[in-house]
Amino acid sequence: MWYTAFMEFTTALMAWYDRHKRTLPWRGTGDAYAVLVSEIMLQQTRAAAVIPYYGRFMNELPTVEALAACDEERLLKLWEGLGYYSRARNLKKCALAVVNEHEGRFPDSAEELKKLPGVGPYTAGAIASIAFGEPEPAVDGNVLRVLARLFEDGADVTRQPVRDRWTDFLRDRMGSRPGDLNQAFMDLGSLICLPKSPLCHSCPLSSLCGAAKHGTWDRFPNRGEKKPKRQEDLTVFAVRSGDSFLIRRRGERGLLSGLYELPNRPGHLSREDIGQALTELGVRPVGAWEIVTREHIFTHVIWHMQVVRLTAPQVQVPGYQWYTGAEPLPEAFMKCLR
Repeated sequence: MWYTAFMEFTTALMAWYDRHKRTLPWRGTGDAYAVLVSEIMLQQTRAAAVIPYYGRFMNELPTVEALAACDEERLLKLWEGLGYYSRARNLKKCALAVVNEHEGRFPDSAEELKKLPGVGPYTAGAIASIAFGEPEPAVDGNVLRVLARLFEDGADVTRQPVRDRWTDFLRDRMGSRPGDLNQAFMDLGSLICLPKSPLCHSCPLSSLCGAAKHGTWDRFPNRGEKKPKRQEDLTVFAVRSGDSFLIRRRGERGLLSGLYELPNRPGHLSREDIGQALTELGVRPVGAWEIVTREHIFTHVIWHMQVVRLTAPQVQVPGYQWYTGAEPLPEAFMKCLR
């Protein structure tokens, strides 16, 4: 049936990995903390983008104890630009649990790791296999894409029973190098078996892959029906004074909670309403202001931003402050300043 060729598949995959594996700063340490930080950063983010953030983060917070003691604003500033800021908060919750409940030592099994805040099956599998050598798979989108194409499996990979089926299948076939096998899957999915335009001609597994043989790669994986993202219009005010600009802290709930933002209003305001909004802010423009457009895509919503750029004296504005460089400002608002 499907799985008879799997041993041949893993042999070819590991041979390829040993020759072509990526050199990444979090590899080769066997340190559970380093694996945790890298895997949380790699969620929703490409490895090339993560590398500089990882280096800065580990220089500032080299141990799980340092992360547990870090205040939230400093932590979010270190995370600035990576997005999905809930990952940083969950990372600290995990560190606190390791320090307070496990005396600073990570549990060495996936089952116990999954009990830590913010650690799901994938992250637990990555830490357990890479840091502790447990034969536990780390099943993410890369793995599911490779397996779906290999076996031309049309099951909806967004469904938990399908993920569980592949996890159980892999768990029994991890071999003697489980950490390397998980990382081989990561590399193959990131470098060769790409979501769009996979490099089948360069793939060491193309002779074993059903989708490569039959030219059906674009049918797999099946991710079900995507819900359209919500569209939101926003008018954002980029108020500069010298090298600084006006900001305020967002509330503790909802999108980008606890981070900082530029002044903004719902909708795309008319020029008359923009003038009224500036008056309400207590901002007096020096010279003319200009309007540019920016867009930012979140997981479930797209912001269509009308950005009003202007220069103004640095006066006290109730509820706002002037940016010092220490405040974490999300990428959505950084775009408005460029």
